[in-house]
Amino acid sequence: MQMPMSFDQLITEANQLDLYKKLVFQLNKDFKLANIDLDLHEDVLPSSLKLLLHETIFKLIQEKFTEYLNLLYIIDVSESQVRALDGEDVLKLSEEVSFLILKREWQKVWFRNMYS
Repeated sequence: MQMPMSFDQLITEANQLDLYKKLVFQLNKDFKLANIDLDLHEDVLPSSLKLLLHETIFKLIQEKFTEYLNLLYIIDVSESQVRALDGEDVLKLSEEVSFLILKREWQKVWFRNMYS
């Protein structure tokens, strides 16, 4: 599996493999496990998905850091990848973490689709 290098590339691949709805479902599932209110409709537009995820991560970093860390743990985002990000600009950091979350969720959906 070649990991997507951008949000657009990830969404394009998800749509090509008809797995976009499963990606949204996986996001909803893991956010619910972390007790974070992010109830995305299965037909959410990719641009809205990106915006809502970014906004949610930004708020978590700013206001609920413990819940943010718990979410990263539940989703299983690589700690080394998060540590490698520049934390000076919280807006940019939240955007980059959002993409790491999407990549990890995409990995789960892709593997489940390929090997089940």
